Amino acid sequence: MGESAGLSRRAFGTLLGATGAGVLAASGTASAENGDEQPFRAAPERPVRRPNLLVILGDDLGWADLSSYGSPHIHTPNLDRLAREGVRFTDAYSGSATCSPTRFSLYTGRYPGRLRGGLAEPIASPNELEGIPHDHPTLASLLADAGYSTALIGKWHCGYLPWFSPTRAGWQEFFGNFGGAIDYFSKLDGAGRHDLYEGEVEYADLRYYTDIITERAVDFVRRDHDRPWLLNLNFTTPHWPWETRDDKAVSDELSARIRAGERNVLSHSDGGSLETYRKMVEHLDSSVGAVLDALRARGRFEDTLVLFASDNGGERWSYQWPLSGEKFGLQEGGIRVPTILRWPAAIRPRQVSDVPVVSPDWTATLLEIAGAKVDARYPLDGRSLAGYLLRGRKAPTHDLFWRTRAERALRRGRWKYYRTPTGTDQLFDVVSDPREQADRARAEAPRLAELRAAWEKIDSGLLRYPS
Repeated sequence: MGESAGLSRRAFGTLLGATGAGVLAASGTASAENGDEQPFRAAPERPVRRPNLLVILGDDLGWADLSSYGSPHIHTPNLDRLAREGVRFTDAYSGSATCSPTRFSLYTGRYPGRLRGGLAEPIASPNELEGIPHDHPTLASLLADAGYSTALIGKWHCGYLPWFSPTRAGWQEFFGNFGGAIDYFSKLDGAGRHDLYEGEVEYADLRYYTDIITERAVDFVRRDHDRPWLLNLNFTTPHWPWETRDDKAVSDELSARIRAGERNVLSHSDGGSLETYRKMVEHLDSSVGAVLDALRARGRFEDTLVLFASDNGGERWSYQWPLSGEKFGLQEGGIRVPTILRWPAAIRPRQVSDVPVVSPDWTATLLEIAGAKVDARYPLDGRSLAGYLLRGRKAPTHDLFWRTRAERALRRGRWKYYRTPTGTDQLFDVVSDPREQADRARAEAPRLAELRAAWEKIDSGLLRYPS
């Protein structure tokens, strides 16, 4: 099917039904860059074709690391423009507090704890247990079945060769790294392994990694495609090691230490700075801008849906205000992430939404928009926002659930149940108290008990953590 073809699949053909008039008020204060945002409302029905899908992930990008989310010192004009062209979500969450389980939740549309590999926080080394099984449907495999071309460029982190690979899980093309972190120049991982691949074959390129995958993504967008496509573009930016385009000397020093057998070098606990971090995020922004410019030049701007988010909250140098916590934890700072959706052919610009949404919801949304059929043997845990975004319906309401070895959390409406690493159960109104400072557990004991029971019901259907 060519990209110029009209709506040929029944599921997509019925998607853009009568538009309702509901408006959801948005919480939070927009930054100066987005000062003219309006509460979200669906656009009137317009004839559109099945969109290309560009899903961009930053890596460990904090909730307020973009200008449009309030950063006082990092300038992100391209991502701010993306937000102006679509919807900026104030209450969007990652599926987990670390890299691998969030990617499991996005790629499968299900809780990470439904698969053995999703229990790793994150996957740390090659093994035959931790990865997305070849026979499990994914966003890519389901879209491929619906006639999409599929590609993943950048960080995979859902299982290592020789057992797992994107090209064995539905992506027809892959260029990037398998693990959680690599040096931006040498492409060494923490164990000293080279980790840059084209398909399942090692690839050598010693240039700055952010630039390499940007170049690959631009090339993909500029191609003559004979069908709609999915591109998962997964940056490692701004994940450690703390290296900008100008830090080849830093890379040389870290890579030498890795080759000498030193452990935990890439976590770079003895390096980095606010200035380095600023440059890394701004490199990410310019890279996103280059890909968006390629879309415009190729004439694919209107009919490409772009979803941008982070895989979890930030750490160390990230700006998270007013949230508490960071990556690895289930306080808001560990899981609430900047999220932007843009599709000019169907969604109004300059909008803001406070609808609580989590990674598996985006899986369900993209599949519905593309007219893809879900495998009934693997029901999704996410809820599609297509009716809300495109038909003016009320946003789906469901409990947002998180689990790590040390913590638990569940959000229902404005209320969030949270168990600390020490085993204390807390309750917060995260609409009025996003910093999670006023524990309402005693004053709202019945509500706390209700949310705890809801968490435990979901948890009972998931795999146990290995001892």
